[in-house]
Amino acid sequence: MPYRNKAITKDAQDKLTPMIVLQDFIEGNSRFIRDEVHSIDHKALITQTTDSQHPKAIVLSCIDSRVPVELIFDQTIGDIFVARVAGNFENTDILGSMEYSCKVAGSKLVFVLGHESCGAVKAACDHVELGNITSMLSNIQPAVKKSESEISGEYNSSNTEFLNKTIENNVKLTIDRIREKSPILKEMEQNGEIKIVGGVYHISSGKVSML
Repeated sequence: MPYRNKAITKDAQDKLTPMIVLQDFIEGNSRFIRDEVHSIDHKALITQTTDSQHPKAIVLSCIDSRVPVELIFDQTIGDIFVARVAGNFENTDILGSMEYSCKVAGSKLVFVLGHESCGAVKAACDHVELGNITSMLSNIQPAVKKSESEISGEYNSSNTEFLNKTIENNVKLTIDRIREKSPILKEMEQNGEIKIVGGVYHISSGKVSML
């Protein structure tokens, strides 16, 4: 079983490329599925990251308790930034967090992570209205509308094909809007400094499928 007792240093971060980090995520998820994740010396990592941090990536995830981001990619203390909101969509605060992660803190990857059976996407498909949830779900409606033009049958969460397509479209449209709304991240990606990618986590298997 792999063993981790050293945190990412600035020198180590500088040597990473976006593709190296993405491959690390893919391999980490494979270890998670096989139940062969790293054995972690948490005390050592806490000590090493007390004064500084040099994460390799930022992940935008849903708040769902079944999607423990660090665990499913076999990452640990100091490895990644994680931004979470129900439905894993971007907003001004999350965009600012991503810009900080990449432009200021040196991260190489932006990963938008949707997941199977997402309650927020289900609610958006069903046009739920309840308090502040109504406004929150409006961010997912573009994905719902896109799926309506691509999938036949009932346009609600009881249609599994429609739901799954909307989960995927929500990730893809979020990535499009990140590029559109953040000239900083768009330029960094064009220059090869970062990659912006997406995937869907399957809560039934533990696998992340890249989109």
